[in-house]
Amino acid sequence: MKKKIGACFLGALGSISITAIIGALAIKRSLADSIGMITSTDLFDGVDLISMDQLEFFGFDVREQKLRHVIEETLDQCRYIDPEIIKPLESDLKEIEHFIYPGINFNCGQAINALSSISDQSEIPVRKIANSIESGLRHFKESRGLDDLIVINLASTEPILELQPCHDDLSLLEHAIDSNLCGAFRASSIYAYAAIRSKCPYINFTPSNGALFPAMLELAHEHGVPVMGNDGKTGETLVKSALAPMFKSRNLQVLSWEGFNILGNLDGKVLDHPDNRESKIRTKDALLPKILGYSPHSSIQINYVPSLDDMKTAWDFIHFKGFLGTKMSLQFIWQGLDSMLAAPLALDLVRLAEFAHRRGESGLMPHLASYFKAPLGVEEHGFSEQFALLASYVSDYRATHNSVGAPS
Repeated sequence: MKKKIGACFLGALGSISITAIIGALAIKRSLADSIGMITSTDLFDGVDLISMDQLEFFGFDVREQKLRHVIEETLDQCRYIDPEIIKPLESDLKEIEHFIYPGINFNCGQAINALSSISDQSEIPVRKIANSIESGLRHFKESRGLDDLIVINLASTEPILELQPCHDDLSLLEHAIDSNLCGAFRASSIYAYAAIRSKCPYINFTPSNGALFPAMLELAHEHGVPVMGNDGKTGETLVKSALAPMFKSRNLQVLSWEGFNILGNLDGKVLDHPDNRESKIRTKDALLPKILGYSPHSSIQINYVPSLDDMKTAWDFIHFKGFLGTKMSLQFIWQGLDSMLAAPLALDLVRLAEFAHRRGESGLMPHLASYFKAPLGVEEHGFSEQFALLASYVSDYRATHNSVGAPS
C-alpha cells in the first residue's frame, strides 16, 4: 500500500499554493507534465520520491474565501491556467476546500492586516495559538491516515523581525513563549514552532526571517525534523546567481548592478509596503558580495503594478570593467509568471523534505540551497555550485541504495 503524504500550505489561497495544487492534481490525472520540477528530471532516476498521487493537500490562510472562488478570480485575472484542465479536477478541489482553515495574523504588519479577514491576534497568548496549530496539524494527519505531513510557508512576506537573545537559545525561546513575549514572534515563527513540535518538516519559501532562527533550528534537531529556507529563488535572483560567477571567473570587475522589479498580484501588493519590501530586498541584495567577494554599488527597486497580475518583470543593468580599465555593460530583462515559476519548486521541496524525513535526517538541508535566495547553512551562493550540492546528495544516496521506484 502506497504511503499517503500531506502537504500543508501556509498561504493556501495564494496564487503559488493554488497553482501547485492544480499542477499536482493535473499531473496525477495525466492532464499536464511536470516541466519545471527538478525532481522529475533524470537526476532523480532511481530515487524513491513520493509521486503526485500520494499527496493530500491542507492549509491555512488569513483570508476568508472559498478555494473555488479564488481559482475563478485567478483564471479571470491572469488567464495562465487552461480552464479545460480545471474541469476534471473540480471534485478534488471541492474536497480540498474543506481542509483550508483560518490562519494566523500575528504581528504581521499593516500590509497583511489590510488583506486579512482575521484581526491581529497578538493579544492571544503565543502558546495557545501554537497549540491550536499543532492540534490542527495532528487532526489532519490522523484523520486522513497520513504517514507524514510537510509544512511549507508560501504566505505573504512579513516585516523583518528584530532578533533577540531568545532567538539564539531554545530554552530562552520556550521561556519567551511561556512568558508571552509576543514582540519576539510573528506568524511564521508560530507556524514553524508548531510544525516542528508536531514532527512535520518545515520549508520557509518566504523571506520572512521570523521562521528559522537558530533556536528554531535547535528545536528541529531535538525533534528529528528536517527544515530549510529562506526565500524561494525563482526569477531575477536565479539569473543573478548564475551570472555573477561568470564575472568572477573571467576576472571582470563589477562596478554596479542595478535591479528594477515590477509585479502585480497579492505578493506585489504586500511588498508595496516599505516594512515588507525591506525583508525581500535583504535576501535579494545579499547575494553579490557573497559571490564576488566584494561589494559593488548595488540597488534593488520593487514596484507594485496592479495590472500585471501574476506577471513579474525584472530589468537588470550591470556595469563592469575589463582589460585596460575599459568600462562595459550587460543588461537583461526577465519576464515570468510568478506562480508558474514557484509552484513546481514548492512541489519539489515537499517531495525532498519527505524523502529526507523518511531517511532520518534532521536540521538544515543544505543540498536544497539552489532553491533559495538566502539558503541557511550554506556558504556557496553561485547557482551551479549550489546545484552540485543537490547532485552530490543524490549521488551519495545512489551509492548506498539500490532501490528503484516509489515508496510503498
